[in-house]
Amino acid sequence: MTAMSEPYIRHARPEDEDALSLLDRVTWSPLHAVQPRPRPPYPPFFTERCGPEDHLVAELDGVLVGYIRLALSTSLACNAHVRQIQGLAVAESARGAGIGRALLRAVQDEARRRGARRITLRVLGHNTRARRLYESEGFAVEGVLPGEFLLDGTYVDDVLMGRPL
Repeated sequence: MTAMSEPYIRHARPEDEDALSLLDRVTWSPLHAVQPRPRPPYPPFFTERCGPEDHLVAELDGVLVGYIRLALSTSLACNAHVRQIQGLAVAESARGAGIGRALLRAVQDEARRRGARRITLRVLGHNTRARRLYESEGFAVEGVLPGEFLLDGTYVDDVLMGRPL
């Protein structure tokens, strides 16, 4: 087995839209999604609320294999120092290569660059792999909404995590 190269992390560009939309669809899982499985016609990946500038992407050998979305936590001026991770996906073929960790570290740097003092995220309680990654990068559980979502007949907690920057 050959070693994978280091991921290249960059800001998304408008021309990444189709690749990101496809990645979002093929990585959909009830482990992390509260929305139903995407079906055609697929909505645009980039929106007025979250455009290319709000996404960092990971490439391995020139192929887009992951993304992370960074947004304002709310539209309130008094909350402008907080950013929220609102999406993270890694292609199945690139899992275990440190892509998620590299994106998570890069997005924290980006949040600091944008003046954030704090970063938060939400993760489903049953997504233990993601929770372990976030905890290993300094995120702590700050709240739990028990049974917040009914997914495939099971009530699932919504876990709120955050950390100072």
